[in-house]
Amino acid sequence: MAVFVALGAFLMTLAGGWTAQRVTDRRHLVLGLAGGLMLGVVGLDLLPEALEAAGREVFGVPEALLLFVAGFLLAHLVERLLAARRAAHGAGEDGHHAPEVGLTAAAAMVGHSAMDGVAIGAAFQVGGSMGVAVALAVIAHDFADGFNTYTLTSLYGNARRRAVAMLVADACAPVLGAASTLLFSIPEQALGAYLGLFGGVLLYLAAAEILPEAHHEHPARSTLLCTVAGAGFIWLVVGIAE
Repeated sequence: MAVFVALGAFLMTLAGGWTAQRVTDRRHLVLGLAGGLMLGVVGLDLLPEALEAAGREVFGVPEALLLFVAGFLLAHLVERLLAARRAAHGAGEDGHHAPEVGLTAAAAMVGHSAMDGVAIGAAFQVGGSMGVAVALAVIAHDFADGFNTYTLTSLYGNARRRAVAMLVADACAPVLGAASTLLFSIPEQALGAYLGLFGGVLLYLAAAEILPEAHHEHPARSTLLCTVAGAGFIWLVVGIAE
């Protein structure tokens, strides 16, 4: 049942990526919306789940928040190292000439989607009603995941075929994640730690890369409204799921 329900997440992820492809003539609006979606996912979905799952404190600070900061710094470090390597080879400082950054970020999205599938499978082990509730939440925000996966991959200069390949991988990940729960389960604390780390990475990409690029050539009010709409959409999804 969990694998069957996860197919809905598969289709919704593809729908999000297809939408990102079709609006290339409004790229600044796409990036503004993607930034808002990513901000909403981090602040309204990932962090609350991480804090609830990984409740342990380290020197008075929740473990999930420490890993959140570590994820942010890790993303910054990786990008700077890649930019320095490109500059040494004459490619300049522009991060958009470092396709590895986009592929790494998209791979992290795939990992997150796999965890979504695991969450669906684990919820169905608890009970049918719990499984349906979690599945609806995952399916609803997988549209944003597909949208962001395609946008992140293509933003950093990767070819369209690579972006599509990462999108397909992201769509398959929830199904595989749900199927994996037939074999093993992930401890709740480890899942919370992962969500905290991934949230930091995602916030860095949204704040340091996606949103500045969205306003670079088109500092329009409509771009800002798309960002607000993206965050508001995630708020709506989280509210309905609760």
